[in-house]
Amino acid sequence: MIRTLALFLTALTAVGMGQPAPARRPVSLLVTNGIVVTVDGSRRVIPRGAVAIDGRDIVAVDEAPARRPVSLLVTNGIVVTVDGSRRVIPRGAVAIDGRDIVAVDEAPAIAARFQGRETIDAGGAVVMPGLVNTHTHAPMVLFRGLADDLALMDWLQKYIFPAEAKTVSPEFVRAGTRLAALEMIESGTTTYADMYYFEEEIARATRAAGLRGVLGQTIIQFPVPDAKTPAEGLARTERFAKEFAADDLITPAVAPHAMYTLDAETLKACRALADRLSIPVIIHLAETKDEVKTADEKYHMTPVAFLESLGFWGPRTLAAHGVHLSPADIGVLATRHVGVSHNPESNMKLASGIAPVEAMRQAGIAVGLGTDGAASNNDLDMFEAMRQAAFLHKLVAADPRAIPAPVALEMATIDGARAMGMDKVIGSLEPGKRADLLIVSMSSARQTPMYDPVSHLVYVTRGDDVRTTIVNGKILMRDRKVLTLDRLKVLAEANAFADKVRSAVR
Repeated sequence: MIRTLALFLTALTAVGMGQPAPARRPVSLLVTNGIVVTVDGSRRVIPRGAVAIDGRDIVAVDEAPARRPVSLLVTNGIVVTVDGSRRVIPRGAVAIDGRDIVAVDEAPAIAARFQGRETIDAGGAVVMPGLVNTHTHAPMVLFRGLADDLALMDWLQKYIFPAEAKTVSPEFVRAGTRLAALEMIESGTTTYADMYYFEEEIARATRAAGLRGVLGQTIIQFPVPDAKTPAEGLARTERFAKEFAADDLITPAVAPHAMYTLDAETLKACRALADRLSIPVIIHLAETKDEVKTADEKYHMTPVAFLESLGFWGPRTLAAHGVHLSPADIGVLATRHVGVSHNPESNMKLASGIAPVEAMRQAGIAVGLGTDGAASNNDLDMFEAMRQAAFLHKLVAADPRAIPAPVALEMATIDGARAMGMDKVIGSLEPGKRADLLIVSMSSARQTPMYDPVSHLVYVTRGDDVRTTIVNGKILMRDRKVLTLDRLKVLAEANAFADKVRSAVR
């Protein structure tokens, strides 16, 4: 008779002497997981039984079906899935086994099917996909506030490049990455794309913190701390890629800095290496008018067209910024299935311009959101990036309907994953995807009342509203306590390096 009860769906109302049992046919009420004393003809006593009721009648009495054991249940939250149908489940739950999501449904249905070795009650909070930061330079958190209110080239050439030349080392990179990882975990980023030096050190620190990363080893024409020549940088990239080739959290990438900081042969070599190793490519693209002017003066082409002439573009390529793009440029990027990272805060702070995000989206380009490095933002809060992206494009379009809240949320989650070619694995809460998710408090004064959780996530919520961060099924932060990093040690280490940075730019 166990099969009989398995035919009933979770009831419209459930009375639990434990948890509701799974079923297929809709009924009005299930009383389940109790010691059922039937007083029937055989005087059965069922140690763990259930009674299915439809209307006024009992339709089945039997053993309650066994529940599947899983590693973690997150239950009773407002589940914002960002799945294909954009479901929002008012009282939902997510079942996680190991690194994977195995079910997303209403809380009673999940409780009926699964028994968690650990359960987190998210009552009143939003459960959502982890945020995907499609562009940053993690260790540059140690340059946060070093130089502000400058044009990009002045900022780079007078402050950042000299400071990097004097301070960047494997130890600096490790300390900066740990600080960035702490900030990202605390503010809800679960996956990030990076471009910097000593990327193998960034990868080790990222993996130790439990975050997911698409990490690009920077290739640049002039001598930098980890490579004196582009050839040396490419060799370092290959070693890095091979070390992390099978890693569950780290995706190695090659990151040619930009078309204006590399010659044509090196750009071709970067693409060839990526193709040979089957790794992604990350590059800055058309960030400033100066870059477009340089391309025009040297090659009589736009940056996009120049790179297209080299055979550079291809799938699994992520272009950061894309501020100054012509309609023809957008057509090339769409045809080549290039993802784009939109960085509204950095672009506004450096007055670089406004990326044609709506035109790119209409062309079918996957456009994700990024913070850029904290030296030009000056934080890594992706909730802030969502809000600023929505506001900026409403203003430039003179249309309050531009980049509505659901689209901004998609750009920070599933579209960011698409831009990096990872949407089959992350970016939404769906069975079969990696268990990268957040529990976000909605209890503050500024979040009260709440009529629409998606609106609140974009227009009201901040990074410090994140209560719990989970990546690959592992809890990295619970109730605002980070479990994978020693917070005080990380901050002390960062402050020690700050003294060296100050000395470097005096």
